[in-house]
Amino acid sequence: MSTSTQKSSRVSFASLTSNNLGTVRKLNSVLFPIKYSEKFYQGVLLPEVEDFCKLAVYYNDVPVGTICCRLETKDDEIALYLMTMGILAPYRSRSLGSQSLELILTSAAAQRKPKINKIYLHVQVSNHEAKKFYERHGFKEVGIHENYYKKIAPHDAWILEKTFS
Repeated sequence: MSTSTQKSSRVSFASLTSNNLGTVRKLNSVLFPIKYSEKFYQGVLLPEVEDFCKLAVYYNDVPVGTICCRLETKDDEIALYLMTMGILAPYRSRSLGSQSLELILTSAAAQRKPKINKIYLHVQVSNHEAKKFYERHGFKEVGIHENYYKKIAPHDAWILEKTFS
């Protein structure tokens, strides 16, 4: 992103570090109905996911969102799993979610070692707004994972996927 673009949109992205992990924990506790494990938080700090785990910072250095992914290998293919993405409610509808997702998609498509074949995620079947958001960014529904969510209802999740050529 060019400096002028960053200035006009007032958005910047920071890699996750042990210094800002507390901020990510706090944002996740507000954004999501489930509590994430210590393993989750240690995983987002791994060097191989630095380009795919970001803290979105908006206006006067106020953190307003996060996006966290992990790399997975299955059948000799590399996939990026989008574990969490969220923007605080007062900052939604300002293209922050789109900018966050596009940053990750661009990084994933450009990565060559290892080459990422696809990105996928789960969306709770009641969250039609989120499903439409991802579909606008080229994701397609490829299935339903029954009983994906154990502690929240509805329990089922759509599986959305976008492949890279």
